[in-house]
Amino acid sequence: MNRKFFALSFLLILSFTLESFAQGQSPVPPISRLQANIERITLTINAKWGIYIKCVETGEEIAVNADEQMDTMSVIKIPLMVEAFRQIEDKKFVLTDRVTLKEADLRPGTGVIRSLDAGASLTIKDLLTLMIIVSDNTATDLLFNKVGGTEPVNKLMQDYKLGTIKATGTTDTWFKALRATPSATEFHKQGKTPFGLSSARDMGRLLEKIKRGEAVSKSASEQMLQMMRRQVYSSRLPKYVTGFLVPHKTGDFLPYIGNDVGIMESQGRNVIICVFTTNHYGIGPNLEEAIARIAEQTANYFAFRQDSK
Repeated sequence: MNRKFFALSFLLILSFTLESFAQGQSPVPPISRLQANIERITLTINAKWGIYIKCVETGEEIAVNADEQMDTMSVIKIPLMVEAFRQIEDKKFVLTDRVTLKEADLRPGTGVIRSLDAGASLTIKDLLTLMIIVSDNTATDLLFNKVGGTEPVNKLMQDYKLGTIKATGTTDTWFKALRATPSATEFHKQGKTPFGLSSARDMGRLLEKIKRGEAVSKSASEQMLQMMRRQVYSSRLPKYVTGFLVPHKTGDFLPYIGNDVGIMESQGRNVIICVFTTNHYGIGPNLEEAIARIAEQTANYFAFRQDSK
């Protein structure tokens, strides 16, 4: 958005503030106005929402049902990535180690490795990159196997005091449970096999640790951000955002669940944004559009605040 738009937004906020003074009311903080706009967007979609937004520099926060543990779907691949880098830091393996692909390793769903022939050789860095940028399920299960399963991931999240984050199983476990249920809708309604769990706030706190260089180490954190900056899917958080880089990670079981979490990065502002949804039975692209509009409102607010300081 251009500066004319930012100027108009400022005038609207100023007008509202002056009117409040004139009526003897306390002025509404601008961040509250942003939250109200975001809540209006959520009301256009019949779904349960969990939203957490925080500006790293100013500490301003927005929380909408941000502490409820929700199904992360593939967003849980971020904690798995962090645990992999922790083990690399502990010299249990290195990014250049190779894994030889076997037919039994191939997983359905998102990703490109499932299209490769058995015998293909991939580095740990290849697996991490593909797991993040195209949400590769085969890479995910190979990495779970490399780090020792879900428990090391969960222990690290407990050590970080992010108690709602939990890796619940591999992609293989999830797909087997889905195939054993009469329909995808029934599978979602039962809610017995989430792919991962977290509150929006805890996932945001993990992203903030990565952004601050505090997840494993400064070097490891930067490598994780570099992977997330190469994300291929752009129909949600980055769709309408200008002036920011948006390293992020999606999570999907459309139309029921559409998640996206990331960081809006600029020279003067870094904004954590986590949007979880569930119980949506409408049109998937409409849910994605609402997430994109939430990100647009957030980016416009913080870009203007940065320009006007």
